[in-house]
Amino acid sequence: MTASVPLPSFLDKIKPADELADILAALPRPLVFTNGVFDVLHRGHVLYLAQARALGGSLIVALNTDASVRRLGKGDDRPLNAEADRAVVMASQAAVDVVTWFAEDTPEALIARIRPDILVKGGDYDMAKLPETRLVESWGGTARALPFVSGYSTTGLVKKIRASAS
Repeated sequence: MTASVPLPSFLDKIKPADELADILAALPRPLVFTNGVFDVLHRGHVLYLAQARALGGSLIVALNTDASVRRLGKGDDRPLNAEADRAVVMASQAAVDVVTWFAEDTPEALIARIRPDILVKGGDYDMAKLPETRLVESWGGTARALPFVSGYSTTGLVKKIRASAS
C-alpha cells in the first residue's frame, strides 16, 4: 500500500484572474507584474524572475493561454507545454507569489484589474511603445525593462533540439 502524499503547497499560487482580489489585497507591496509564455523555463527566465521579484514585495506572473500563444506566431507547434503545465512550473519558482493567465493578445485588461505598482518586461521590449506602460503609469506605477540574458530563448532551444534530432 502506498502512502498518500499531499500536493505541494506551491500549487496554491495558481489562481484564475477572477479569484485574485482577496489574494492581491494580502500580498506585500509594491506589486510587481510580468507576463509571457514561459514555454520552456530556462536560465534566462529564472534570472529574470528573480530580478523582477527583487524590485518589489510580491511578483505576479501572468501566462499567455495556449490559444493566445498560437496567435503570437511563435510556430504551429507552440506552446510545447500546455498552460496548466506551464502554470505549475512557474508556481514552483520561489520568486513567484501568484500565477494567473490571460486569453487576450495583450495583458492590458488583467493589468487594469490587478493595478500593479511595477510592470516588468525583458530587455528585448521597448517599454515606451507598450500600451501597458501607459496604463500602469496612469495610476502612478512604473514600468521597467530588465536586461535581456542573451543566449537563452525558448525559440533558440527548440531550434537546437530540432537540429540535433535531424
